[in-house]
Order: sequence, then C-alpha cells, then structure tokens
Amino acid sequence: MTLDFSKTILEKVSFDRYLFSKELRKLVIWMGNEHDEVKNLYKWCVDNFGQEYSDVIHQVFDRQQFKD
Repeated sequence: MTLDFSKTILEKVSFDRYLFSKELRKLVIWMGNEHDEVKNLYKWCVDNFGQEYSDVIHQVFDRQQFKD
C-alpha cells in the first residue's frame, strides 16, 4: 500500500521538478526501514521518471543504502 500511495503522489507532482524532489525525499523518509518498498520505489522512479528526473532520483537515493 505504501508503494502505491507513493506512486500516486509522485505522478501528481511530476509536472514540477521542485515538487517531485520534495515529495520523493519525504516519501523515502516516510518509508523508513521498509527496505524492499524503498528499492521498489527506486526502480519505479527510474523506469517512469529516469529520463526527466534522473539527477533528482539519484541524489535522493544515493543517500540511502537500498539501491541494488
């Protein structure tokens, strides 16, 4: 459920770089220790927004140890 909620939020703010970055950071913090959820969110972000927001995605997730 957390992942679906996160996807919905990011899709709604994807029109704006600042909002996308802000919400992505909040969602990763909110997910906390749910490592599998964070990994899945990372993969989904790259697949869906990687061309437009690659730098934002990598900046947010580079601070995490969940990327594989």
